[in-house]
Amino acid sequence: MHHRFWLIRHALVHPDALNYLYGTNDVAICSTTMAADAHRYAALAARLPRPARLIVTPLSRTHFTARALFAAGYPETPWEVEPAFVEQNFGDWQGVPIGEFANRPAAERHPFWPIAAAEIPPGGESFAEMVERVGTSLEHLTHSEARDIIIISHGGAIRAACAHALKLTPHQALSLAVENISLTRLEYNGSDWRLVVLNEQIATCV
Repeated sequence: MHHRFWLIRHALVHPDALNYLYGTNDVAICSTTMAADAHRYAALAARLPRPARLIVTPLSRTHFTARALFAAGYPETPWEVEPAFVEQNFGDWQGVPIGEFANRPAAERHPFWPIAAAEIPPGGESFAEMVERVGTSLEHLTHSEARDIIIISHGGAIRAACAHALKLTPHQALSLAVENISLTRLEYNGSDWRLVVLNEQIATCV
């Protein structure tokens, strides 16, 4: 069966959280930015398929994003909470200021991320492990009766989904840009995956 996956990165978090490696911490969203982006939510709501199976993660920022889409015109749809699509768990490093990672040796970081793809934070998981986690759940969803599946998730999980679909190395996948309120689309045709669009910014004239 042909499946279409509509991956949305959640709303922008509160500016204070951006100074830290927050991972699976349940940080607040930026309500001011969310209100200012109402036109973007309306454009995205109009772009999404209906009906569709709707999946969020356990973190409230994905729930707020779903509600913003409902308020912008997407039909209210019962959502499922799927922990497999949650952000990378940075373990003991969650809450550590981003600046503390700036001077790490090159071998211990990624050019576009503070931590190397294979590195396992104390008490956490590596990005490579996250790719396995997300990929396993994506494959499970290919058996869904729903043709269209909307997943409101996180930047790391969407990169991991692309890595699984395109067979990218975890290091390569960390170089993908995934902005807040962006749309990434994957398709599965019964045996193969393809990336339809990455990091699409949907907006209307205001």
